[in-house]
Amino acid sequence: MAFNLRRKSEFLVALADYSIKCFDTVTKELVSWMRGHESSVSSISVHASGRYAITTSSDTAQLWDLDTFQRKRKLNIRQSVGIQKVFFLPFSNTILSCFKDNSIFAWECDTLFCKYQLPAPPEGSSILYKVFAVTRDGRILAAGGKSNHLHLWCLEATQLFRIIQMPTKVRAVRHLEFLPDSFDAGSNQVLGVLSQDGIMRFVNIQTCKLLFEIGSVEEGISSSVISPHGRYIASIMENGSLNVYSVQALTQEINKPPPPLVKVIEDLPNNKLRSSNLKMKIMSGRVQRPARSKESKIQTRILKQDLTGNLENKENELSEGVNKKRLQILLKGYGEYPTKYRMFIWRSLLQLPENHTAFSSLMDKGTHVAYLNLQKKYPIKSRKLLRILQRTLSALAHWSAIFSDTPYLPLLAFPFVKLFQNNQLICFEVVATLIINWCQHWFEYFPNPPINILSMIENVLAFHDKELLQHFIDRDVTSQLYAWPLLETVFSEVLTREEWLRLFDNVFSNHPSFLLMTVVAYNTCSRAPLLNSTLKDDFEYFFHHRNNLDINVVIREVYHLMETTPADIHPSSMLDAFVALTKGQYPIFNQYPKFIVDYQTQERERIRNDELDFLRERQTVENMQAEVDEQRAEDEAWYQKQELLQRAEETRREMLLQEEEKMAQQRHRLAAVKRELKMKEICLQDAARRRLLKLQQDQREMELRRLEDEIERKIQMRDQEITATAKDLEMRQLELESQKRLYEQDLTRSQDTIAKEIQKDAAAHRQKVALEDHMFQKLLETSQMGSRRTQKVIEDNLAKAEQACLNADWQIEALHKQKCDDLLRSEGYQEVATLLRKNRRRERELLNAMMREEAKKWKEAEGKEFHLQSEKKAAALSDASRKWFLRQETSAALEHGGEPLSEAESESEVPWLQREHVASSCLPPTSQLDDISEVDSSTQIFSSRKTTEWNHMEHDLLKKVRNLRQRLTAQARNRCRSPHLLVT
Repeated sequence: MAFNLRRKSEFLVALADYSIKCFDTVTKELVSWMRGHESSVSSISVHASGRYAITTSSDTAQLWDLDTFQRKRKLNIRQSVGIQKVFFLPFSNTILSCFKDNSIFAWECDTLFCKYQLPAPPEGSSILYKVFAVTRDGRILAAGGKSNHLHLWCLEATQLFRIIQMPTKVRAVRHLEFLPDSFDAGSNQVLGVLSQDGIMRFVNIQTCKLLFEIGSVEEGISSSVISPHGRYIASIMENGSLNVYSVQALTQEINKPPPPLVKVIEDLPNNKLRSSNLKMKIMSGRVQRPARSKESKIQTRILKQDLTGNLENKENELSEGVNKKRLQILLKGYGEYPTKYRMFIWRSLLQLPENHTAFSSLMDKGTHVAYLNLQKKYPIKSRKLLRILQRTLSALAHWSAIFSDTPYLPLLAFPFVKLFQNNQLICFEVVATLIINWCQHWFEYFPNPPINILSMIENVLAFHDKELLQHFIDRDVTSQLYAWPLLETVFSEVLTREEWLRLFDNVFSNHPSFLLMTVVAYNTCSRAPLLNSTLKDDFEYFFHHRNNLDINVVIREVYHLMETTPADIHPSSMLDAFVALTKGQYPIFNQYPKFIVDYQTQERERIRNDELDFLRERQTVENMQAEVDEQRAEDEAWYQKQELLQRAEETRREMLLQEEEKMAQQRHRLAAVKRELKMKEICLQDAARRRLLKLQQDQREMELRRLEDEIERKIQMRDQEITATAKDLEMRQLELESQKRLYEQDLTRSQDTIAKEIQKDAAAHRQKVALEDHMFQKLLETSQMGSRRTQKVIEDNLAKAEQACLNADWQIEALHKQKCDDLLRSEGYQEVATLLRKNRRRERELLNAMMREEAKKWKEAEGKEFHLQSEKKAAALSDASRKWFLRQETSAALEHGGEPLSEAESESEVPWLQREHVASSCLPPTSQLDDISEVDSSTQIFSSRKTTEWNHMEHDLLKKVRNLRQRLTAQARNRCRSPHLLVT
């Protein structure tokens, strides 16, 4: 949120939807809605004039015109460098932009011209800036971040001039804010540092001294803000509470007046000074110091300029060392005091005690009853000035009772309130000092104007300008018209600000009679327009409005009157000298007719009580009258209501009788209608029953037709399936015949390959002794290969046996299920059985042919084996020993391969002899073996392998027949389970 806009009742709010809204506290309405940010707004800075505002987010900063609520400029940056904060320097047109890479730029608000850039801090001391604070004069920038170091930059010299290290408990800085001081002219020296532990520490940036701290670890501070005058600190605590701290109660180092410009050097006590140390010369250049005494230690004191000074000099010496005579000489030379030091000189001239405790006790009493409605009588535009004026007048009324009844006190105090609005203590003491000294004897004729003071002015005017006084007398213009308006407003209505300040520079520097002489001088200097005025309204207008008059001429005339007025009529002879306010407590002010004030107070209190009693009684009477009126109204309403109820009752009775007659007629009509409806209902029920029966009959007929259609469709499907099955069997038979021819061709080609291999082996046997070792090694390899082949044959036979067992079990289960539907399937399976018998007949013929061929081949193999043995015996005669060894090893290898094979034959369902016949039928004819001289044992192994393949082919054929049989069985079983077939 941001306040202090040009229109004081408005304030800005940055919302979570990235927008900024302006509200009015008086009308409680939305003034404007500003959009433009794409991320959350982190800060709002308002220009000192209240016309412009800068809103900052992480990616952009925008400058707004608060008169039109339009965006003037927009600061765009690269995404890699974010914005930390952009804000106005106090009371300046300079914009300071701080980025997340620690770069800080200063821009001109009107032209957005870059004025300067702060250099990078020295290596080793660089921190990532997060928070910033600037003094009110805009000369010093404080920056902090995630470190216990604070960097202080001089913006005029654009250099880092100090690094402050906070205590070790501080690890990060969350907020920075300078504490304003009434006497530092904006060059704030105290910096508030809110750290991560929730404690806000206030340090002096010049002495690096910790002054005080607020908050604690248990009750930490979340955020904090300081009032513009530095008197209060408002903090939002982490537990949700709001604490307001008084700076004056926390420390006495704030709001101290600056040291006096003139220092008075006092002498040491006489008993501790030697004659050689008394005489000193204070040169304008270098200060000489007296030599220390060797006997005693000299205490440090303030030396006086003249030990033998008279009483007049003492009176001219003010409490803070300012010489009044020198100030008067300076005032007469320049006509006014310097603007920069005017307030300080006034405080010195008036010798203000600055009683903080006494003033706080007066302020704590609150607003006086007499000034509760001050805004109605004096409608001041500035609420701040009205509030300060109300507090100052209330403090004066609490100080002395007469000031609660003084009607001209707001006029008297307002110019000082406007001048000292930033320091209410000084304002109160200046007004109090003015009343005590320059308003002497004003209240002796209270509540009337001070006749004695006005008589003094009239006497002086009569002495210096009898013509003007006679003109006033002739026009019936008294001193209450030409003198009292100037006094009660202390010339604020007839002078400008600068003229008024110049006048009171002289008033505060002279005797209290100077103010009365000023009234006379103002009239004498304005004698020409006054002598030309004849109407009383013109005189009233003249003394209540500004006139074309040189204030310097008036002031010179005042000094002339002060010097030329005789002592017997001079106001200084009747007014006391200046008396300052006492230190610690304010003096008692009772220079007024106390009985009148008390009487007025009592009368006012009596009138107020009587008024309260009257109001109370009137309120009671009004309440009673209201009750009586209310009771009368209730009675009249009750009677009217009763009459209305009676008429309504009669009307209702008549209506009830009419309704009863109507009801009787309606009952007769309703009974007739019921009878008619009952007859119609009976007719409808009869028609519905007949229609329902017809509908049920139609549904049964449709169901029967649907069942007949379903039966016909099932019969067609069964015929189609049987025809398809017969065609499949015929096609399968053709496929078997074609496979048989293919197998015979493959067997012929294999026999040719084996014949070639046998010829190569026979050629190898005819080699000499060099091939004997090779034959032995090959024999061993042949033995091992035979063992592996034999093992493979055994495993194949075992697998076939297991498969045969599984097939048998499955067939048993299938036959068991077929018993239930044999009667229904007999007709369908006759054709299948005929085909199967034909197929089995052909198979038997094929098997018989194969067996005959097998027997024939077996006989041929035995003849060839005998011939081979005879040839081997003939060859063994030439080499008995080696051939015998080879023949023994060969027979041993054959026996080793035949033993497990015989065991497998005993477990198989197919006899080994049949397999031998099948294998013999696969051997080549005799004509192809006439040229072969030797037959190796590999021929037998090859024959056994071919026999195994033929057995596999036979098993596949049987398996396919079984599958066909199962499929037909399943179709028959499904037909048996069909509900339509059961119905049929």
